[in-house]
Amino acid sequence: MQTEVKEKPRYAIVASVQLPEVSDVEFEASLTELSELAKTLGFQVVQTFVQKRSSFDRTAYMGVGKLEEISQFVKRGIRADELEDDAQEWDASAVEIDALLVDHEISPSQARNLELAVGCEVMDRTMVILEIFHRNARSRAARAQVEIARLGYMAPRLREAAKLAGPQGRQRSGMGGRGAGESHTELDRRKVRDRIAELQREIIAMELERKTQRARRLERQGIGLGGVSLVGYTNAGKSTLMRAMTGSEVLVANKLFATLDTTVRALYPESVPRVLVSDTVGFIKNLPHGLVASFKSTLEEALDASLLLHVIDASDPGFQRQLEVTDAVLQEIGADEVPRIRVFNKIDHVGDEAEQAAWTAELQTRYPGCVVMSARRPEEVASLRAAIVSFFQQDLVEEELLLPWSAQQLRGEIYSHCQVLEERTEDEGSWFRVRGEPEKLRVLREQLNPGSQGREKEYWEV
Repeated sequence: MQTEVKEKPRYAIVASVQLPEVSDVEFEASLTELSELAKTLGFQVVQTFVQKRSSFDRTAYMGVGKLEEISQFVKRGIRADELEDDAQEWDASAVEIDALLVDHEISPSQARNLELAVGCEVMDRTMVILEIFHRNARSRAARAQVEIARLGYMAPRLREAAKLAGPQGRQRSGMGGRGAGESHTELDRRKVRDRIAELQREIIAMELERKTQRARRLERQGIGLGGVSLVGYTNAGKSTLMRAMTGSEVLVANKLFATLDTTVRALYPESVPRVLVSDTVGFIKNLPHGLVASFKSTLEEALDASLLLHVIDASDPGFQRQLEVTDAVLQEIGADEVPRIRVFNKIDHVGDEAEQAAWTAELQTRYPGCVVMSARRPEEVASLRAAIVSFFQQDLVEEELLLPWSAQQLRGEIYSHCQVLEERTEDEGSWFRVRGEPEKLRVLREQLNPGSQGREKEYWEV
């Protein structure tokens, strides 16, 4: 009988410096976010150390007194009875701090000095996010993009890592000379640069392939295919909404950055015109610029879209900050001019029915035209779907077409590419009152004309 091996818990502490220009609300929200990131990475945060300073300490990020306090905490470790989970299963002497998480991006020398001062591994906010992306990337393109970002982050830290390893790691030969260890570091950095260049070439090739595939997809579907991209803060419920609108089995997890690779599905039930929905990577405050650049191809689904659904967690007290972060990132990638519907999701997480109704009214007053809903309520998903279809149907035109008895084989084409409002039978054939895109209606008219049968038959077979 095979027994399940339970993984030993990992524990982390968080450290952050509050600068004068950062409000208490914003500071607390950032700490909460880092704790959620830590949870995604598999850590349980057991203690938080904060310090108010006019600026970061250039040497080790925090002041000497606070470093000593953290060091003493790390040396003491955590008793099993102080923990919330099932760590009591483990020997109390083995319950120790695995990492110190810093809520800012710090320099390589600051990280090295901090690690020496507190006595455990140090990960800054950027490193935490990069590690999550590294673990969650699935597609070849996503893995390559994440590796570029990680290599770019690690390159300037190689020298500090050699220093941290001590005399053995540096392998200095001679007094004050350029030792073998330092030469090895330079070699590593050159290898990193070469690997980044190789990955960038691979990404360019994959980008061309992606554009070719997308062009073929549009060609197969015909002119005027509608595209909707779900954008918004990570963990706002985008994947749940995607699943509800398309009937697809996409990953849904209560974790930050559960989705890294773009998923594309058709709106269900299918509409006229056919609408494709894509779920993109979630945004986050202080997303490293290297990752914004690396995931440009993923986020470009938002640029390709005709409509953006900006999904916001209505139950999160800090939603305003999240909304601003998403707006800023969309502006950075040039997607801020794409038409947008703000969707306040998870309204069912806001108290009882009266509280939900009051908060819905408040949001609709603040953000005219927004949609307030829960992705778990079918009737509200149906209402959002109707709004999406209405957006894509605003440029459709109504027309009457006569389908002669001699051309009944084209009946399927009419139903496939138009919304049939009415059908009636007369002596000369079937009359259809339809709504469709002007170009497709033109094709249908020419196809019903025997003189253009050959050319239009080729169009519908694309």
